[in-house]
Formats: sequence, structure tokens, C-alpha cells
Amino acid sequence: MNLSAIRHRSTGSDCYALDRDTVVLNLWTGYDAERVTVVCEDPFIHELHRQRVWEGKPAPMRRLYELENHLVWTAELKPAFKRLQYYFIVESHGERFCVFENKICKESERSRISTEFFKFPWLNPADVIAPPRWVRDTIWYQIMPDRFCRGSGFADSEKFRTWGDFSSPGFNDLYGGNLQGIRERLPYLKALGISGVYLTPIFLSNSNHKYNTFDYYTIDPDFGTEQDLIDLVEDAHALGIRVMLDAVFNHCGTEFFACRDVREKGKASQYYDWFFINQDDFLKDDFTVADGRYYAFSFWAPMPKLNTNNPAVQRYFCDLCVHWVRDYHIDGIRFDVGDEISHRFIRAVNAAVKAVNPEVFLLGEIWFDSIGWLNGFEYDSVMNYPFTGSLGDFWQDETMNARDFMKRLNFCRSLYPRQVNEAVFSFLDTHDTPRARESCKNRDVLLQKLTLLLTMAGTPCLYYGTEIAMRGKRTPYNRATMPWDEIDAGKHDSFKAQVAALLHVRNTQPALKRDEMEFLFDPAHPRLIRFRKGELLVTLNAGETPVPIPGAGEILFQNRLQGGVLKQDGALIEKAP
Repeated sequence: MNLSAIRHRSTGSDCYALDRDTVVLNLWTGYDAERVTVVCEDPFIHELHRQRVWEGKPAPMRRLYELENHLVWTAELKPAFKRLQYYFIVESHGERFCVFENKICKESERSRISTEFFKFPWLNPADVIAPPRWVRDTIWYQIMPDRFCRGSGFADSEKFRTWGDFSSPGFNDLYGGNLQGIRERLPYLKALGISGVYLTPIFLSNSNHKYNTFDYYTIDPDFGTEQDLIDLVEDAHALGIRVMLDAVFNHCGTEFFACRDVREKGKASQYYDWFFINQDDFLKDDFTVADGRYYAFSFWAPMPKLNTNNPAVQRYFCDLCVHWVRDYHIDGIRFDVGDEISHRFIRAVNAAVKAVNPEVFLLGEIWFDSIGWLNGFEYDSVMNYPFTGSLGDFWQDETMNARDFMKRLNFCRSLYPRQVNEAVFSFLDTHDTPRARESCKNRDVLLQKLTLLLTMAGTPCLYYGTEIAMRGKRTPYNRATMPWDEIDAGKHDSFKAQVAALLHVRNTQPALKRDEMEFLFDPAHPRLIRFRKGELLVTLNAGETPVPIPGAGEILFQNRLQGGVLKQDGALIEKAP
């Protein structure tokens, strides 16, 4: 047996509380494992029965995921006294191995070696990871305010380029989109099927993206006023649309009051320790800090890194977030560069805002496995970049088959507890990536990817303009202005109607929001992705050969289904007959 493939830790996604009564255990093995059993009981059961030696009871584990090099086995247990002690038995080709915390041994050798059991000490209700339940029912829409819509009644200004003119775009161009414009387009979003808007930064800055914030309490005048934000949130809530703001706390802009004070006073500034300054001559006029004179986001001097380990910094931003939640009534906060902020800082913010509104959604921007931030006391969810990469790989590499895709997708699902998977923030594109249409040979493939996005567990997000297949491979082209003249004239109605139909299916079929799914494979069509979720059957033909769909059930969504045949690049969602 491949013992080196076997692993388990009694923490993270291997061992967690699903709810107040249920503990989930996952064990990783190689493909040679044929059967797995967990032997478990209360850690003190032997004392209750006046026995010297602890003995557990066997419970079968089922195969949960197939990955490229591993199988993941799972069991859901309901410990009567909220405690659990356990070890595993893995069987392969007539051999039985016991898996303990400190070693793996043959079952026949167990009696003569010292072993340590795994433990789940106590199921505390306060420790159960519980993202707000409304999140899994939300479809988000990411908006860059400067590029989305300029509100009516706002005159052109010399500082703004003509709306829609994206000839020779510059990184510093302003187009005059604002909060009033977003407010006026809320009915458009509602009709599309959107139930949450995520705004990139809206606070005072000298850039169009506002990720170098100067004042976290002042709405940038280009976007409007504090009252404009209050009105936007109120109107959105009236339509059943949640609002999430972008929080840039890893770094700030050079005109942030604390940074300005340090520049003026140096080490004499009371805010000197709000930053990571390493050299006395840190005020060089240089766009980068590659010399290490102070730390910044990446190496960009205009974005000095904040010391979120400092209690004073923590207090400042905790008070700020409380203000946003209490006074603006926002529903969520997305933390930019969420992996570089100190864990203690995130815990402090979590405690502060959840005391005001326990249902506030805290989202971390992290591009990789993020289990270390998903413990119930920090972020509720993270941005699901591994999922985005899995989709991109499958359509870019046509040698991959449907089983390969399943293994990539299962890896993403294996990273987190089930309740996190059902709240993970998934997307095809953002302001930091090429637009989704750029990686698709045609719009039908984009619809296939949107079908996957909207049939997966989690809380999906569309980047503004994806519903009309906007293009743009790199910055600033992926941040073009929304073509409202074309939209209002009906030029994009056909594709937008298909996207709206997909969103309608997502909004009306609860099974799509759950993590459970069963993949089905057809050897004659290796790139046919097909899976079942409850009574729903999702089929995507990513191969070159048309695929007959016998006895189709009630069709909820289809593209390129003709005469009972799903053509190349086609997508189908049906209720299974």
C-alpha cells in the first residue's frame, strides 16, 4: 500500500464541525485503498465503564472525492457527548493498516507499539464555521464605479474622458462613473437576476481604481457624497440587492493622514509604527521601493503597507468598519490583499462588526488555498481563484477529459469544509484578470463556463459586462466603460437573455446551491461534462462530436440543443426524467 499518500490532521477541512451536532472526518489515501473505516468513540468512554483500555466502534467511510493522486474518504459522525477520539483502518489487497496521529502500522503490529489517537476535543457551538446563510442564495455583480455608469444630470468635465471612448486608454483615465449611475441601473441588475453588488473602492483617492486610499471616511467626490452611498444602499435593499464594499487595509495611499504625518515628521511621528519603514532616507522620490526602504503593496511606492499588527491600526480600522456597517447598513466587506493582513487584525475586525450585525459577510481576497483564514473567527469566505483556474485549464488544454476536470474541481472542493464551499466566492473574471470572453473561442463557450459557475455550490459573481460578453485582455482594456447606448438599443439582448435565463435557474433551483454532486462519464465522448445535483442534470459538450440526449427531461436552460442532440459548445440543464 502507498502509505506515503495517507494523511489526516484533526483540524481544517480534514476534521471540522458541520453543525452543532455533526463532526466531519476526511482521510486522504492513494488509489490503492479499497476500504476505509474510522474507529471512534468518546475519549473517556473506557473510564465510564471502568476499563483500562480505550476501544472505539467502527464506522464505514465513503469515497468523497477523486483527485489526481489521491482519494478522499469521509464520514459524518454525531458524538453523543460532543467529544471524539478516533483512528482509521485502511484496507488494500488483503492488508489492513491502522492510521494514528503519530504513525501508520499494520493492524497486527498495533499491540506492541505506542500510538496516539486523533481527537476532536469538544463541539463548541461558537466554534462552528457558519457563514451568513443569505450568502449562498446571492448572485453578486462586481462594479468598478468609474467605468459602470455616469448618473443622469452630471455634466461632462474636462477631467473625464468621453464615455465609451476607449481609444488609446491610459492607466490614469477617468470616465466619471458614479454612485448615482449605479443607483439608476439597479433595476437593470434586478431584472438580470442579480441579488448583490460588490463595489471596488469608493473612498477618496487620486486614481480611478481607488486602491490607494487617502481618506477611508470620505466618499471620493468623483463618485458622489455620503448621502449618495446611503441612498444607493437603501434603494438596493428595497429591491432585495445586498451591497458589499471593498476594504483596502493592507496598504493605503501616500496622502492618508498617518502616512502624511510620517512624511512630515519622520520618526517623531506618532504614526511611524503604523508602517514598515526600514531606512532613514525612506522619502526618496522613486515609484518603486525595490531598495527595501519601506514595505509596500508589491513594490509600488504610492501604496505603503500598513502595519496591521499594531493595536492602534487595528482600533482605527475596526472603528471604520463599524461605521460602515452601522451607518451605511452595508451587507459585506471584501478585504483587498486579504492574505497579507495579520490574523489578529482580521479577528479584531470580525469581532467588532459581528457585534453590530452578525449577518455581515466578510470576504478575503486570497488567490490560493485559504483554510488558515477560514476558522470561523476571520473571513466567512474567500475568492475562489482555484476554481477559476480549473475552468481555464480545461478549455485551454483540449487533451484534458471530463474525468480530469472532475479531479481538478474536486481538489477545489477538498480545500474547505462543506459550509464554506457553499459560501465560497466564485467567478470567471475580475478587474485583476482578463475578461472571461478573452479565453473563449466563441460566446457559446462563455455560456458553458457561466453554466458551470452558476451550477456550482458557492456564491457566484459576474464582473460588470460579462453578461454582454465584454472583451479586454489586460489592464486597462479589461476595465472599459459599460456600453449603455448599445445595451439600451438592444444590441446585446440575445446573449444577455441567455445569461438572465441561467441566473433564473440558479435563483429558483435550491439543489444547485448545495455542494453534493455526482459526475457521470461517457467513454464515447471524453470531453462531455455531465453531473447530477439532486433531480437536476447538467451537461456541457466541450468535445467536437454532437452528443445525443435521449429522453431529455424538463429543460430549464439550453444552448445549441437541436433535435435531441447537443452540439459542440452546447450547454443543457434539465430536470432528470
